Amino acid sequence: MWPDIEVELIARLNAALNVRHVTDLPAKLLEVLPVNQVQRIGGEDDGIRLDRALVTVDSYAADRAGASLLARRTRHELVERLPGVQTSRAVFGRVATISAPAWRPYENPALRRMGATYEIYFHPVS
Repeated sequence: MWPDIEVELIARLNAALNVRHVTDLPAKLLEVLPVNQVQRIGGEDDGIRLDRALVTVDSYAADRAGASLLARRTRHELVERLPGVQTSRAVFGRVATISAPAWRPYENPALRRMGATYEIYFHPVS
């Protein structure tokens, strides 16, 4: 069975970055900043074992500097530290940045958002 990439990444990022990671934004987002929203937006598999997930990560903070710092820390964790990691359900291979952290508008002026997209190769643990 294919591991859930969102679940795996959230567990890994929660432990590494010590901030809240979610798939769905909480109703009271301002009360829990900073937050990373992790969502699989596509990808493909080889039909046998290897999955290539496209994952977007939006970093929310009270100001632009905080959102930028969180986005850069997240990028480092994914691109530099995730390859080769094995969890109880998944083994991670190559990770590439598809779209580097960049400013993304958000309708609430009390917070700022930076977003990035990554290509992550992984497969289930044998």
